[in-house]
Amino acid sequence: MSGPGSATGGLFDISGKAALVTGGSRGIGAMIARGLLQAGARVIVSSRKAGELQESARELAAIGDCEAIPGDISSPEGAAALAAATRERFQKLHILVNNAGATWGAPAEDHPLEAWDKVMNLNIRSIFLMSQAVGKLSMIPRRAGRIINIASIAGLSGSGPEIQFIAYGTSKGAVVNFTRTLAGEWGRYGINVNALAPGFFPSKMTQGVLQTVGADTLAGHAPLRRLGDDDDLKGAALLFASQAGKHITGQILAVDGGVSAIHGH
Repeated sequence: MSGPGSATGGLFDISGKAALVTGGSRGIGAMIARGLLQAGARVIVSSRKAGELQESARELAAIGDCEAIPGDISSPEGAAALAAATRERFQKLHILVNNAGATWGAPAEDHPLEAWDKVMNLNIRSIFLMSQAVGKLSMIPRRAGRIINIASIAGLSGSGPEIQFIAYGTSKGAVVNFTRTLAGEWGRYGINVNALAPGFFPSKMTQGVLQTVGADTLAGHAPLRRLGDDDDLKGAALLFASQAGKHITGQILAVDGGVSAIHGH
């Protein structure tokens, strides 16, 4: 029997498919890029910091066909440039993973407006810009494509005073509804749009919360009594990217050890 990613095919086989992962230099983006490569995809990773990105791409290239394209997708020009550069490398882009994001910790009453704008621009505006650019350039003309947005369980409900990131939670809530709305519009083009909503995964972005609240405390909130690790998002992303997910669109999959099942998310 052939397995996922095998040369003879299978529901989860994405051999030869082309994927773009934004925010792919570290954290969740790098995890997902690694999983797509392991399943046979050709992957471009992108982020703003060229040095860090090139280093990550070199590590990922040990697994499969991976290269880096630096870019700042917080502006329409930057998103269009990345979409065009990707089109030059891949005549067809099958999978777009919108992962680039930022966070900012501050109580709501003192949250700086410039920080609010930064988080909103990168976490939701850039997802709109990239989806629009890639959709018009590559997916809509072919009547096919998979878009995977990275939301968060922080976008499924509010949070208490111990975790003060009102802009982040608001932006991820917007990602959830953007995913559902775009899926409704672009289904007629054969484009599946879904989102992953990770719980807490140790990363540079979550380092502050982990230090403030504590890894053991956060893990204790989950029925599975653990935080996410480097493998926990790979299979979920592969479901959305492959034939196994061809009849799934507009859905939000929480990968959180069960936190959202018991805490009212």
